[in-house]
Amino acid sequence: MIACDSCFDTYGCALGTLLDRPEARRGQNRTRFFGDPLWDSIQAEALAEAKREPLLRPLLERAVLHRNSFSEGLTTALSERLCEGTLDLAKFDKELRDVIANDDTIIESARNDLKAIRANDPATTSFLHPLLNFKGFLAIQAHRIAHSLWTRDRRTLAYHIQSRVSEVFGVDIHPAATIGSGVFIDHATGVVIGETAVVGDDVTMLHGVTLGGTGKEIGDRHPKVGCGVYIGANAQLLGNIAIGEGSRIGASSVVLKSVEAYSTVAGVPAQVVRHGRRPTNSGRGSAELMAASTDT
Repeated sequence: MIACDSCFDTYGCALGTLLDRPEARRGQNRTRFFGDPLWDSIQAEALAEAKREPLLRPLLERAVLHRNSFSEGLTTALSERLCEGTLDLAKFDKELRDVIANDDTIIESARNDLKAIRANDPATTSFLHPLLNFKGFLAIQAHRIAHSLWTRDRRTLAYHIQSRVSEVFGVDIHPAATIGSGVFIDHATGVVIGETAVVGDDVTMLHGVTLGGTGKEIGDRHPKVGCGVYIGANAQLLGNIAIGEGSRIGASSVVLKSVEAYSTVAGVPAQVVRHGRRPTNSGRGSAELMAASTDT
């Protein structure tokens, strides 16, 4: 599911053209390219958009063109969205940078998330747009920082970030929840993920999804979602249940029982619509897993 090098081919010619321009060679745009295919692609896209949309040039310069790495660009996008008026922006930005610097998994997972969006969302034609504008993507990255703080017993700041993410992006993820890599939350509004929930790698979920409790349990009380799962809009998954690898959850379903791997469930309460079978080929993306789960 994670995009291979071919995902960058779309931008290879554009990047070469941009590098050959006199203003790029003279450094007039302060734009540098760093040998990181993902960040170089994002920079090339930002430079092209800055010319196409001059109104957005200051934003693109601040968030991308004047940043030395994907990590710096992501931190800028998050800090400027999440820092509220009573906090010092420079100090808040530095705090986020320090957390990321001390947790190698954050940036690696963020890169995989971005590639997953580009590979699996037909409406996404660039890396730049999700980085700057997709609230699902930004909410997950903010959660990764909050989760890292949570695991180091800095829970007050973790809760603050959770609260700000809920206010700004409309996504509420408890800092203790565990989220894998290559995750795509499409549209994102109204997504709620509880404290003891686990989301595996290569999971896609749409707006309005809840990974919640039943209200009758304490302790470990939230769903455990396996790798490659697809969860439709407004689906409610409740309780300490297991959602098997590669399975599909229909939109607006209420899932109260564990789901077999590679199967499809739908309805209120959710029932098995189609039993799945494990794909014979390994290394496939979530879109292929979703297709395999519906094969008859």
